[in-house]
Amino acid sequence: MEYFYLGDRFTDELLKKQQCNAVRRNNKCIRGRNGSMLVQFENGRQMVVVGRLLRKIVPAPGGH
Repeated sequence: MEYFYLGDRFTDELLKKQQCNAVRRNNKCIRGRNGSMLVQFENGRQMVVVGRLLRKIVPAPGGH
């Protein structure tokens, strides 16, 4: 799954509005009990982020 990370006021400016992918284990996204999620940014950096600040990227209709 691909997401945009919106970030908050404490987030590093380099990570705001960046595209990231969910890190998966057994074909499921790794989520925490408090709503956090493990993601990997395009530069290879993995971080645990607040799930509410992620927005899913929906592919265009008809596109693969």
